[in-house]
Amino acid sequence: MAREGPLRRSARGPWAIPLASAALIAFAFLVRGRSTALFDAGLVAATLVAGRPIAVRAVRDLRIRRIGIEALVTIAVTGAFVIGELWEGAAVTFLFALGGALERAAVGRTRNALARLFELAPETATVRRDGEEVVVSPSEVRRGEIVVVRPGGKIPVDGEVVAGRAAVDESSITGESMPVEASAGRTVYAGTVTAGGLIEVRATGVGADTALARIIHRVEEAQESKAPAQRAIERFAAWYTPAIAVLAAVTFALTRQVELALTLLVIACPGALVISMPVSMVAGIGRAARDGVLVKGGEHLELVGKVTAVAFDKTGTLTVGAPRLVDVVPVEGAAERDVLAVAAAAESGSEHPLAAPILAAAAAQGIVPSVDHGAFVHHAGAGVETTFEGRTVAVGTTSLAAELGVEVDAVVLDRLEQLRLAGRTSMVVIDDGTIVGVLGLADEVRADAAAGIERLRDIGVEEIVMLTGDSQLVGDAVGRAVGIDRVRGDLSPEDKLAAIRELQQRGHVVAMIGDGVNDAPALATADVGIAFGGGATAVAVETADVGILSGHLARVATAIDLSRRTARVVRQNVAIALFTVTSLLVGVLLGEVMMAAGMLVHQVSVVAVVLNAVRLLRGGSEPAPLPADLGPTATEPVRGQASPVAR
Repeated sequence: MAREGPLRRSARGPWAIPLASAALIAFAFLVRGRSTALFDAGLVAATLVAGRPIAVRAVRDLRIRRIGIEALVTIAVTGAFVIGELWEGAAVTFLFALGGALERAAVGRTRNALARLFELAPETATVRRDGEEVVVSPSEVRRGEIVVVRPGGKIPVDGEVVAGRAAVDESSITGESMPVEASAGRTVYAGTVTAGGLIEVRATGVGADTALARIIHRVEEAQESKAPAQRAIERFAAWYTPAIAVLAAVTFALTRQVELALTLLVIACPGALVISMPVSMVAGIGRAARDGVLVKGGEHLELVGKVTAVAFDKTGTLTVGAPRLVDVVPVEGAAERDVLAVAAAAESGSEHPLAAPILAAAAAQGIVPSVDHGAFVHHAGAGVETTFEGRTVAVGTTSLAAELGVEVDAVVLDRLEQLRLAGRTSMVVIDDGTIVGVLGLADEVRADAAAGIERLRDIGVEEIVMLTGDSQLVGDAVGRAVGIDRVRGDLSPEDKLAAIRELQQRGHVVAMIGDGVNDAPALATADVGIAFGGGATAVAVETADVGILSGHLARVATAIDLSRRTARVVRQNVAIALFTVTSLLVGVLLGEVMMAAGMLVHQVSVVAVVLNAVRLLRGGSEPAPLPADLGPTATEPVRGQASPVAR
């Protein structure tokens, strides 16, 4: 089957009607000076293209005895056509169709989030049945069965490890990039990935009863509960539309003047009112985009300005999101450079995520060890060893030291504890049967994190909290570095969701800022979900209401400030529109306003509303300058396990 081209897709997409209407309006004005008939035909065609769906919805609403904005626009456009004001009808229907397209496009993107979540689930599971390994669908695995997961494989169920050892990347569930040790007795989750070892898992959660499935359910539930509220203009139209229709009918009954009745309908056409909010929101969203902030719709932009509490994920948001060698602590009189050289030698044949930062730190000091890769041994979940200059060298956990028969004395244990309390992921370095040093790895705090937090306080955010799946110790360390006092660690995705709801129950309008799949339920449940940075997962970006693309935390405050400015402009525009319509209606009834003068004032009000909204596009909103002592080499810890990591 031939692939559908972009033009054909566009013709069937949400933008087809407003684009066609705009093209016909443009055509009308291009031929205006040459042919009045073609000018009129272009405007009529534009109105019919954009207005037909509006009229259809209006009729459907009337059948269920509901009068909405569609009925208001349909009556106004019909009146405009009767008295020959074709441009009025074309303009109103085009603007209304444009607003509807923006809404549908935003809804379509958020639906993709669930598809991305489903992609995380593995397609097959290897189950041990009757002494044989059988490949089945994950949904066919029964509770209590043993599932075999090989290196690099996705774990298909929630369960408990009963045999084997491996490093497991749990970032899809916890959001933390540091791999964890999965050995006998540890709980693992569906959708996570093993590395460097084979494990056997007894299934305790299958199908819809897994952590990943619950995340999907929570996102669905939260998005459904956030169905868009009726726009304020629709509530206004619920009484405004029938009131104008009755007023026009009464006027005709009393005066028998058809033109006066139609004049009322046309003058009452809320051209400025219809565009007062959309044009302001579009301008605000455009301004935000220029500042690296993507907002999915006007209602989200409006809500951002009401935020009183902000909850941050830690990893990839307040932190960079990649491990870095922070500490090299020699023991037994060894030199720091020698410890690093031994560690680099041991890791040179490893593909483990923690090998890269160690090798990078060594290379930065000109250390490129020559080792016998044939002697490389990977100890699943514990560490690595190899031969270097005739000696056996190794890097890993204290469990690895025990396997190799190496004593871990009180001095080493004290160094490991100090690193643990500082939030580092710690490892011992072994050289020929002796521990010569301890390594501490951690993520690093973003250079502008503290300034971004301070700016939020400056604009009046009442409460700022960190919600992290990492340990409380690590969270506290990052909190001190960035100036967040309230830190909640060791949280699952559902715990984060509960924390958001707790803030909401206390009366806060809550913004959740995160970048991972594990943040998706909290992002969807928060009043405003904000996906942070270019590294944010597709699920986070599509679930959130706002996306910060630049990676600057100060942009969060920029978004809130811009929302408040936009809200002020919206209020001003609504006031202009209502004042104009009210004044014109009174003028018509008193016989002081004729059609020509009324239409002129009406058009002036439309221009005034547009120009007022355009003010949002002027000026700039730059992030607050960074403190002089912060820069790209900041080394504050941001991710580490409370205990040595699995290798």
